[in-house]
Amino acid sequence: MFHSARIKLTAWYLLIIMAVSVMFSIIIYRDLSNEINRFEQIQRYRIERRLMENFPAPPPTPLPTASPELLSETRHRILLMLVVVNGIIFLVSGGLGYILSGQTLKPIKNMIDEQNRFISDASHELKTPLTSLKIAFEVYLRGKNPTPQEAKTLVTESIDEVNKLQSLSESLLQLAQYERSQEQILFENITLAQVVTEAVKKMKPIADHKNISIISKTSEITIKGNKYGLIDCLVVLLDNAVKYSKEGAKVSVTAGKTDGIVYISVTDHGIGISKKDLPHIFDRFYRADGARIKTTVGGYGLGLSIAKKIVDTHKGTIQVKSKVNVGSTFTIRVPVSFS
Repeated sequence: MFHSARIKLTAWYLLIIMAVSVMFSIIIYRDLSNEINRFEQIQRYRIERRLMENFPAPPPTPLPTASPELLSETRHRILLMLVVVNGIIFLVSGGLGYILSGQTLKPIKNMIDEQNRFISDASHELKTPLTSLKIAFEVYLRGKNPTPQEAKTLVTESIDEVNKLQSLSESLLQLAQYERSQEQILFENITLAQVVTEAVKKMKPIADHKNISIISKTSEITIKGNKYGLIDCLVVLLDNAVKYSKEGAKVSVTAGKTDGIVYISVTDHGIGISKKDLPHIFDRFYRADGARIKTTVGGYGLGLSIAKKIVDTHKGTIQVKSKVNVGSTFTIRVPVSFS
């Protein structure tokens, strides 16, 4: 599809360029032809003037002028030169137009490819719990005289699958929310301490369940940002830190300011991330093939994608340093204020 679109766009580029080139060639040929005619008239006038000065009587024969054959050959040479120039322009414009059309369509192609991948991945993730629910109900209906305990087990397992679907749909909606234009997101003056406190408060029940303590160290630094977005971003990082840490471990959150840039770091001492997985952890639906999938932790690989989108809306960066079986440190950096 994109190849044919590229060819069509190249043809339009070429048509426009050649139309302009031919138009200018016609103008140039007309002006040069007029100059040749003017030159011929000037030569004839000069010859007549000289003859009148030397011979008072009018010459009995027509005055000699520039050779008609020479004038015709000059016009043909000009026309040939213009044809050659237009041919060169045609070839060069075709090549450059093909390259330019490729560069023009590349962002559109990347966007559509990403959208197709997203639809494919989302469909796959939705299909798994739906298939599980369908099979469970079919097995139950085929059974003879199901007991109340079997019905209770089915309902319990079905609720788990529905919870997974709900979690996935909420993550997809959250990701779509932060992919909207920046003008639709509210930015206001907030403090880092407020963001960290709210995020830690949301994660405390989960951390307490694993006997993990979250230690925060921050200050009353005011920045311009989206309060709920930054809280969601920090919750994602804390959630990962808690998930992939052993029971009784510690997770630390530090925040500060350097040279007009605010940073928030989340450090855990969990299982870490392998080097081959690090470049892809912010991709949607990406889940590592290494140490992290050795745990029983569930998820759809959307959390870090959401976190990165939130940071992008704040014109900031998010980086990670990690070592397997040692731990990970995620650092968010955003400007104090931006326009």
